[in-house]
Amino acid sequence: MVAVPIFPIFPIFSNIILTGFMASGKSAVGKGLAKRLKMDFVDTDELIEKKEGVEISQIFQEKGEPYFRKVETEIVKEVAEYKNSVIATGGGVVLKAKNMQVLKKQGMIICLSVTPELILKRTLQDEKRPLLQGERKEKENRIKQLLARRAPYYQKADFIVDTTDLTVKQTVKKIIRFLNEKG
Repeated sequence: MVAVPIFPIFPIFSNIILTGFMASGKSAVGKGLAKRLKMDFVDTDELIEKKEGVEISQIFQEKGEPYFRKVETEIVKEVAEYKNSVIATGGGVVLKAKNMQVLKKQGMIICLSVTPELILKRTLQDEKRPLLQGERKEKENRIKQLLARRAPYYQKADFIVDTTDLTVKQTVKKIIRFLNEKG
């Protein structure tokens, strides 16, 4: 009986970078993928909060989005130097070409996509999303605007997985299959 490898054949020093809109499952999938591949897991939003000592929503409120994006770029430069890591990025990291160039040098970029309806459902009660404040209709419109603006950037990923109807485990398997095919 021939054993089928569960680990990808891609170089071990490479990182796997997860991008995609908020609530697409980057953190959950990232943790599952890292565990399955015996890699480290890093979340850039968590690193930003640790560095700044406050939640992202507070950074947006007190210092604004441009400041947040500046800190995000600093963190991206830092994590791009990591090895053997699954890196979950914030949904807007793709907006700066520089961020993606830096990340791409050390890894494979995987975009997790999800329908606007599911994003709304997952974020409706979450008051910590600084770009999604207001009532349901306002949030729904904002999600559609942001998705439309970011779509061309997300399309540049090495692989896109629609997670709308997938579990975390199914998404992880799909990503591993892709990595093995690319290996």
